Amino acid sequence: MVTTETVAAFTDLYLPTVNGVTYTVSLWRDRWSRHRGSMPVVFPETDGYEPGDGEYALPSVDAPLFPQYRLALPTIPDGLEVPDVVHAHTPFTVGVAGLRFARKHGVPAVASYHTLLDDRAEHWVPEPLVDGVEHACRAYERSFFDRVDRVVAPTSFARRHLTEHVGADVDVTVVSNGIDTEFFRPIDSTAFRDRYDLPDGPLLGYTGRHGPEKNLAEAIDAVAGTDWTLVLAGDGPDREALEERATATDADVRFLGFLDRPDLPAFYSALDAFVFPSPVETQGLVALEATACGTPVVAVDAGALTDSVIEGETGYRYALGDLDSFRRAIRRTLAEADRLSDLCRRRRAMLSVEHSLEQLAGVYDALGP
Repeated sequence: MVTTETVAAFTDLYLPTVNGVTYTVSLWRDRWSRHRGSMPVVFPETDGYEPGDGEYALPSVDAPLFPQYRLALPTIPDGLEVPDVVHAHTPFTVGVAGLRFARKHGVPAVASYHTLLDDRAEHWVPEPLVDGVEHACRAYERSFFDRVDRVVAPTSFARRHLTEHVGADVDVTVVSNGIDTEFFRPIDSTAFRDRYDLPDGPLLGYTGRHGPEKNLAEAIDAVAGTDWTLVLAGDGPDREALEERATATDADVRFLGFLDRPDLPAFYSALDAFVFPSPVETQGLVALEATACGTPVVAVDAGALTDSVIEGETGYRYALGDLDSFRRAIRRTLAEADRLSDLCRRRRAMLSVEHSLEQLAGVYDALGP
């Protein structure tokens, strides 16, 4: 078996944008260089971000309908040497360029399945167009993933969705994206709670995008009429509507806005439970981050969270749309907080990016000549 040293990552999403894909690509690149070799990254150029060593920015324009993202020309940058493996993290123009580069030079192509495109169509387009857009998304995904040698998916749910729902005919290996457990760990959160004037009572929280697909209104409804406080960090297009819902339901909800990355371990550590009502996750990295900080998770029993949140060990799940089920899961988690927190801490090694990269290296090495 050949030992893979150099992996060229092609991604349509990268820094300075902050989301699950960019976090994973940048973390994998950093840790791969510690243990194996190099991981150059090809990505769309973005104003205000200057590429460093091993980073190759492609000319780009604002993406149609999504001006916060960039759409790059599907080209290969000058100076990129032929790697042992090409890894495409997204199926758009940069990902397509990566597959062409791999085929041209006769090296294996691996792709990650990070995002359920068709499941998000209803939030992107008018209702009469949803069915057609979903069908088009699935057809496009099939055409992309059927062209690679191996796909890695972060959970069993994501693997099933790609092979059974999308219908891609490709080998899929489950490899968690992993998180930085050196950074995400239980810490003293007293200063954080004081800074944001957070109450001493039961504290529930979420951090991430405030978008309709995240279903955060369900979390607000769950705390309405209780003595629980919900702390929402992050931002997004649903922020104003969520603030109005909190006021209308008289729920105790605190909106913190975006937190600086160094504040995240204290945020997670301050919570009695992390709530995650989003049914469209392929893994849900924030749930793993909370777990690594010793905070149990109350998650919807849908999508990848069915795999990522282990019932009775790292938290409890509830039925989508069932407010009573949601509240029961919260009460049970709060009642068993000490036991669940201890079990969360014991899983830290399994959540680490080092553990994930060991598995990923096995996937790469198996594709060698």
